[in-house]
Amino acid sequence: MTNAMQNKQRPFKDHKASHFLFETSEDGRVATITLNRPEKKNPLTFESYEELGDLFRSLHRASDVRVVVLRGADNNFSSGGDVFDIIEPLTKMKMPDLLAFTRMTGDLVRQIRACPQPVIAAVDGICAGAGAILAMASDYRLATPEAKTAFLFTRVGLAGADMGACGILPRIIGQGRAAELLFTGRVIDAAEGHAWGFYNALHERDALLGEAQRFAGMLADGPWFAHSMTKKMLDQEWSMGIDEMLESEAQAQAICMATGDFRRAFEAFAGKTKPAFEGN
Repeated sequence: MTNAMQNKQRPFKDHKASHFLFETSEDGRVATITLNRPEKKNPLTFESYEELGDLFRSLHRASDVRVVVLRGADNNFSSGGDVFDIIEPLTKMKMPDLLAFTRMTGDLVRQIRACPQPVIAAVDGICAGAGAILAMASDYRLATPEAKTAFLFTRVGLAGADMGACGILPRIIGQGRAAELLFTGRVIDAAEGHAWGFYNALHERDALLGEAQRFAGMLADGPWFAHSMTKKMLDQEWSMGIDEMLESEAQAQAICMATGDFRRAFEAFAGKTKPAFEGN
């Protein structure tokens, strides 16, 4: 018997996207989003920004999707905002419209961070501008040796303060390194990105998607309610003092201890069997 809140959930396995590709594994647990404009190295448009934001916002109602893989088509991740579809129109807009645009792009980062599913970026080739931001906003980043990453806003006369970069990037690679990339807009190769901690691991091009989906599957088969709690706490604790952190984690862990997953994991351990995580 389902309750009123469960009735608001729906499967996303058959979801159709208009401005990118959306696919899921057979069981619906792992969703793969593919930025799919390979002829231009998968740039973002006004429409894809908005649709991506709407999709990540709605994923908290997904009854099936537990992890998301974000990638680009044909050996590139994303070249960022499309020069002629976005950059040129922006040069002709007045302040109210410019602010509406920057708030919309920032909202995409907000929704990636707010959705309960861990997001894994699988980065190959060009990962620049807003594309680099999408990778930054993800929870886990894999790349190929061919990946080239650049927060190149300063190269077009803009601040490095774009879509949360000045707040999030230092937490991943450190203040000094983030300042270097955001002031200069220079390209970092995959080896440097890995050494700095931006990328969690490197894989050959023909293995990247498989490794990303394998890792996503491992998370999806695990305690996915607890994973969503970990993601929430990683975000919320950025602005907390130590006392607030400890109290927040005490409450978060107590909530997880009250779930059936915790009990089933204990029973499986005691019975020397594999636990079945159901998210409740």
